[in-house]
Amino acid sequence: MPELKKPDWEELGGGVKRRIVADGTQLMQVEVHFQPGAEGYMHSHPHEQTTLVVYGGGTYTIVDQQYEMRQGDVIFVPSGLPHGFLAKQGEETLLYDTFSPPREDFRKA
Repeated sequence: MPELKKPDWEELGGGVKRRIVADGTQLMQVEVHFQPGAEGYMHSHPHEQTTLVVYGGGTYTIVDQQYEMRQGDVIFVPSGLPHGFLAKQGEETLLYDTFSPPREDFRKA
């Protein structure tokens, strides 16, 4: 049976931290916490990704399109597209990112 323990948060700097909450052979889910106004800078990776806003909100950018997101919103990021997130000022934000395949670069030895 899988273990339900959540690992410690990994500080990424700039008011952003993350932790892996589910890690399988084909899928990974990660909590990402943003302090008010914190930014997850534009980046890309070969994984498909969905992001769910658990609470808070902000602006999600995919390539040059911006999407205003709030609690309960979900967005899909296709493989290889540059994307980033800017949390709203005045409120903390928690996102659930799901990746397929899992992000090997997030795993620790």
